[in-house]
Amino acid sequence: MRFTKALSLVPALASCSTADPVLGPLSHIASNPEDSQSVLGRIPTAHESAVLGRRILALTPLGTLATVFPNPPDGHYSAEERRPAGLGGVPLGLMDYVADCEDEGNPTILAINIATSFKNVRAGSNISLAQAWTPRYAPDKRIKSGPASLWDWIFGGKGGDEVTSSNGADSVPYSAANLPRYSLLGYLEKIEASELDGVSACFVKQHPDAKYWLPGNRIHESEFVRLVVTQVYWIGGFGDRAYIGWIDPADWKSVTRKDWEAVRLPGEKKGWDEWRVEM
Repeated sequence: MRFTKALSLVPALASCSTADPVLGPLSHIASNPEDSQSVLGRIPTAHESAVLGRRILALTPLGTLATVFPNPPDGHYSAEERRPAGLGGVPLGLMDYVADCEDEGNPTILAINIATSFKNVRAGSNISLAQAWTPRYAPDKRIKSGPASLWDWIFGGKGGDEVTSSNGADSVPYSAANLPRYSLLGYLEKIEASELDGVSACFVKQHPDAKYWLPGNRIHESEFVRLVVTQVYWIGGFGDRAYIGWIDPADWKSVTRKDWEAVRLPGEKKGWDEWRVEM
């Protein structure tokens, strides 16, 4: 943070409550200010957050698919599977491979028909996909666990001990709560053979081992599907510096490759600061 910018924050910080002995003026980091402003600067708009989200989709190969078990059990589950009783309506989240192969914000998924997530969908379940940004590099400047003085917070002083594991290394070398993530709600739609041109190559480039499960393989019945996005829920990080809330799905889908290639996410490059507020 530049010296002139730091000085401009002093009056605003001085006016904040310091009731919290640890967070002091930062005790509001979990909620969004109503006026889209904070002592840390302008909070990104929903559209700007959509652009960041589309970059996450393009760069993040894994996600968690959430579905619910059917109630009562139906023909998609055989007796041989010995499914426990009482699972009807119970949600289940499972990791799956994801790729951004159609450039419209609808994630591409290779659906293995025997997999539980896709059985649940065929039995009538809704589905959502959750993804979170994982930085490529650990930050040079960490958010500290102990109280920091106003001077330390502005000018990057030590201000407390780092969160460390018993062996002296960070258990998680970044603040995951301060990084963007989202959930995409929608429905699965089969990608027809006439639309598959380039999709298979794109998916295998992201997931080389997926070549063994491509449609027509001799192990599992599979098909390419898209998650047609109908709603987007976004958490950009701490609420005093990031947008938290719903993103218009039309806005999500309107983001172009040029748009998301022009932005950068925290930790894509070395030397980043967890307290930074610039996009």
